Amino acid sequence: MTDTFETPADPRTDRPGPPDLARPYEVIVVGGGAAGLSAALVLGRARRRTLVVDAGEPRNAPSPHMQGYLTRDGMPPAEFLALGRAEVAHYDDVDQLKDRAVDITRNDGPTTGTRNHGATTGTATATATGFTVTLESGRTASARRLIITTGLKDQLPPLPGLAARFGKDVLHCPYCHGWEVRDRAFGVLATSALSVHQALMVTQWSPDVTFFLHTVDETELSDQDLRRLAAAGVKVVPGEVAEVLTADDGPTGVRLTGVRLADGTVHDREVLFTAPRPVPRTGLLERLGARLTETPFGAYAEVDPTGLTSVPGVYAAGNAMGFGEQVPHAVSGGYRAAAALNGELLMTDLDTKITT
Repeated sequence: MTDTFETPADPRTDRPGPPDLARPYEVIVVGGGAAGLSAALVLGRARRRTLVVDAGEPRNAPSPHMQGYLTRDGMPPAEFLALGRAEVAHYDDVDQLKDRAVDITRNDGPTTGTRNHGATTGTATATATGFTVTLESGRTASARRLIITTGLKDQLPPLPGLAARFGKDVLHCPYCHGWEVRDRAFGVLATSALSVHQALMVTQWSPDVTFFLHTVDETELSDQDLRRLAAAGVKVVPGEVAEVLTADDGPTGVRLTGVRLADGTVHDREVLFTAPRPVPRTGLLERLGARLTETPFGAYAEVDPTGLTSVPGVYAAGNAMGFGEQVPHAVSGGYRAAAALNGELLMTDLDTKITT
C-alpha cells in the first residue's frame, strides 16, 4: 500500500515524504471515512498531532452518489472523501497514511506526545495508558488516545446477479436512493421477518411494490404485518428467489429487469431493495477489551454521549458505534468525539501540572 492518498492539487497539502511514525502522536484515528476525517479536521484545528490510518474501503463505495447531506446532495462518495482528505491536509499537525491497522495494544505507564506549533515546541505528558497501533505494512505508531472509525461491511444475500447491481438498482436505503428511483417498479427481497418494515417504507417512493419472501416463511409474519402490507398495497410473493435478472441496453448500460423464482416464475421489476447483513468491523475494539452491545444488526461498541468507549482513552464514531450512522451522523460523531477527546487531554495535562 502507498503512503499517501491522491487529493486535489493544493500547495498547502504538499508534504516532504511519508509521516514520521517514530515520533509519538497525541491521537491516532483508525479509519478515514466521514467520521474519521471529521475527527481529524477538528483535531488538526485544535493543534493536536494526529495520524489518520485508512485502508481505503468505505462502506458506500459501491454507490455512485450519496444523498441527503446538506450542500453535498448527489456528490459521489469518492469525491467527498477526496475533498475531505484535502481539507484535513491543510493542517500541519495531521498526517494521513494509507495502510491498515491490524492490531492495537495498550501501553502501561506515561505516554509522551510532542507538539510542534510553528516556532514553539512543547511536550505534553499524561499518566493515562497509551496505545501502539500495528499496521499491515509492518510499521507501528503510538499515541496517547485513539478514535476508532472502522465502520462495517455489508454482507449481501448469496444470490446470483445481486452483488453486481448493489448501489445501482439493488439498494438498501430508501432515504439514500429512493428519490432517484421514485415511481418505478420496486421489489423488496426479504432477508428476515424484519424486512416487512423495509417493504412498507419504500411505498413512500413508489405505489408499485412487490415483497419477495425468499427464504422467509409467511408464517413468520404477524397478522399486523400482513394487514399493513395489504393496506399499503404491497403484493406479497412467497417462494425462494433464485436469480436477479438484468439486460444490457447498449449505450445506457446494464439494468435490472426482474427476479426469477426457484420455480421458474419471472417477476418484472426495475429496482430491488434488500437488507444486507451488517458485519461491524469491531475486531480492534475487541482486542482492546471494549464492551459491545448486541443489536438485531450486529454488536457495536458501547459509548457514552461523546463517543467514549468502555476503554479509557478510546473513542468510537460512525458505524463502529452503531448501524444507523449514515454520512451526516458519522461526520457529527467524529466531530463530537474529537472535541471531547481534545478537552479531556487538555484537562489531563493541566491536572498533571498541578500535581507535579
